[in-house]
Amino acid sequence: MIARKYLYLIALAKERHFGRAAAACHVSTSTLSAAIRDLEAEVGVAVVERGQNFTGLTPEGLRVLEYAQRMAAVAEALRQDLASLQGGLTGQLRLGVIPTALTRVAELTASFARRHPQVTILVRSMATPDILQALRSFELDGGIVYSESGNDADLAFQPMWVEGHVLITGADRFPGRASIGWSDAAELPLCLLTPDMQNRKIIDKVFAELGHPVTPRLETNSILGMLAQICAGAWSGIAPRAVLDMIGAPPGIRGLDLVDPTVAWATGLITLSHEPLAPMAAALREEARSLHGVSGGSSGKDE
Repeated sequence: MIARKYLYLIALAKERHFGRAAAACHVSTSTLSAAIRDLEAEVGVAVVERGQNFTGLTPEGLRVLEYAQRMAAVAEALRQDLASLQGGLTGQLRLGVIPTALTRVAELTASFARRHPQVTILVRSMATPDILQALRSFELDGGIVYSESGNDADLAFQPMWVEGHVLITGADRFPGRASIGWSDAAELPLCLLTPDMQNRKIIDKVFAELGHPVTPRLETNSILGMLAQICAGAWSGIAPRAVLDMIGAPPGIRGLDLVDPTVAWATGLITLSHEPLAPMAAALREEARSLHGVSGGSSGKDE
């Protein structure tokens, strides 16, 4: 339904290396290179910057890539639609999830799997900018992000969960207390997610608004890594309560509600806003709406 040379271009743009792109397409490097030259002859422009190694696509090549990605997405949507008419949705659901929502998303994937048993599911832990880019290049069917990341006109956001954050710290600290103020937490040796993570940006904003900007003693891009560091060292961390609710607190660790102010953030499903959606993305959105209706959640931030 789409010429292989366009699929080769998509692979080359993703891998940024002729050899890796050829391997991903299960062809030889010479076959892929010849197909790219054939594509250039067909469209009448150079699509690849010429050099000994791949350095990128030309401006014209980037435009051709956009159309190739759309054509590939339409072809895949048609395949899904025809398959669903013959016995139900099949294929792979590709979902990008911010690290802090990896425990929460299990509710969505489990429900989706029960409704669509012939679909395999790929969940990737990704930063918000990477999720948005992958959505727009049709490499993901949906993403789980914070609500403020879904405001662009080409995106549709379905709120699903609203939750507060907790200070994760040693069980022997702050005996008898169930909560701690953000200002007090700012004085602790903190292990936080890296600054490129949306969760960290939101946390930094809260501290800044209180006049207590923080410099964490340790940073990681993994929630699991954060928990490991807190278990092994004298760190404290900040994460959504669902991280502890879903997997339980490790031995010697507990969570204290963060108050003064009490802050809650909405997370949910983001998909492309254009209609009609591909069957996989449409089914995912419908599942998210169904769960949202059952849970009765709401969007927004409560401060």
